[in-house]
Amino acid sequence: MGDPSSSSASYIHMVQHLIEKCLIFHMSKEECMEALSKHANIKPVITSTVWNELEKENKEFFEAYARTKGDRMSEEETSQMIQKMISDSSTKDANDD
Repeated sequence: MGDPSSSSASYIHMVQHLIEKCLIFHMSKEECMEALSKHANIKPVITSTVWNELEKENKEFFEAYARTKGDRMSEEETSQMIQKMISDSSTKDANDD
């Protein structure tokens, strides 16, 4: 079998990636914990721990994030942002070939 520490590192990296997706949707820590528990079967304590570490490492970002938290995007704005991300991503992928 593979190295257990590398599989736990990749699991934590996956949780971090999912938290970053939650941040795009302006979710609070609690909303993110609930969403990942429900949709990705990740225990809230794990999401909370990874979130806390991200907060420690990115203090300025999370302070700014907390200030803008009240300025949630409308569903239409969120949808437009996702479409733009998908379009940018597919353009980038095409350029990588």
